[in-house]
Amino acid sequence: VGPEALSLWKNKSTFTSFGVFFLQMGWGDLGAFGEPSKETPNLDQMASEGMLFLDFYTANPLCSPSRAALLTGRLPVRNGFYTTNAHARNAYTPQDIVGGIPDSELLLPELLKKAGYINKIIGKWHLGHRPQFHPLKHGFDEWFGSPNCHFGPFDNRALPNIPVYRDWEMIGRYYEDFKIDLKTGEANLTQIYLQEALDFISKQQASQQPFFLYWAIDATHAPVYASKHFLGTSQRGLYGDAVREIDDSIGKILKHLQKLGISENTFVFFTSDNGAALISAPKEGGSNGRFLCGKQTTFEGGMREPAIAWWPGHIPAGGVSHQLGNVMDLFTTSLSLAGLQPPSDRQIDGIDLLPAILQGKLIDRPIFYYRGNEMMAVRVGLYKAHYWTWSNSWEEYSK
Repeated sequence: VGPEALSLWKNKSTFTSFGVFFLQMGWGDLGAFGEPSKETPNLDQMASEGMLFLDFYTANPLCSPSRAALLTGRLPVRNGFYTTNAHARNAYTPQDIVGGIPDSELLLPELLKKAGYINKIIGKWHLGHRPQFHPLKHGFDEWFGSPNCHFGPFDNRALPNIPVYRDWEMIGRYYEDFKIDLKTGEANLTQIYLQEALDFISKQQASQQPFFLYWAIDATHAPVYASKHFLGTSQRGLYGDAVREIDDSIGKILKHLQKLGISENTFVFFTSDNGAALISAPKEGGSNGRFLCGKQTTFEGGMREPAIAWWPGHIPAGGVSHQLGNVMDLFTTSLSLAGLQPPSDRQIDGIDLLPAILQGKLIDRPIFYYRGNEMMAVRVGLYKAHYWTWSNSWEEYSK
């Protein structure tokens, strides 16, 4: 790795905190990736100040498996988050699934604790809603958010609305205590999640505590929502309103790091759990740019994601990388920056991206496209082999 990282590890008075923005957005939703309306000025500036990854992938084209992969550094077929039914069409965890992340898995926050990190998740957990799967049982110290997405509203009896938690305590439910207007799309949730992030960062900076912030909000997941200030402001409809609010929030978080004087001590990464959900188009679906299909599929539109690394003073501004990356790499890269080794008792699929980020090197590695327990495709270099294809058209979905 580069001398910058090595000197950081050796200097005990300096720590590296981590911020991961993990959302559902498509490759073509950002101006930096070619979206013509250019309504993401803050993310575009993040890219101009950091490094853009053009060939970055998720580990699965659905929410839950990709989140499990990010936090474990392992493919879903290894960490237990996969299904086996009909080419795994239902490879996610709705509220009536009783399983969750296995105790045998070691999550990134559990390992960062060994280096004295304080860890917080804000937003969607999606790795099990039963008590044994609670984020605070898997390394997180704080949580504000929900075990699942804001599906609903439900009837509150046979199928109650999704709960929202602060740490161990349930403090309300979506649509009831946390309002979401399905007619207008108005909801103040992104602003609440933003303030949670700002307060957490301020608290850790005041105590000189290294931290891991996992900001996993769901405003761009159907049913899409945005706060009143952003409604009707985008050329792209309600989905664009939500993207604009997310962009504004990320800009405020990055400026907050700079204001507190800790931006050079904080490695930040923005990416997505899967491609834009074309099944929610046209009103609530995003853009995957030039790529075929979207969420649920192992075509590029379902698995190639926007990705930006930001670390002022360490990552050269305006960098563009063609390194084949994957969300699982954030696990290994974060451990590397914290001076920790990945677990040696299991197969880790993520690689350390520091040579690519700090030195511009290209690491030879394959990308596997899984859906459930089936490897649908594989990419090596410039070539991709499809073994099985499945699109998200209603015609095929109904078969």
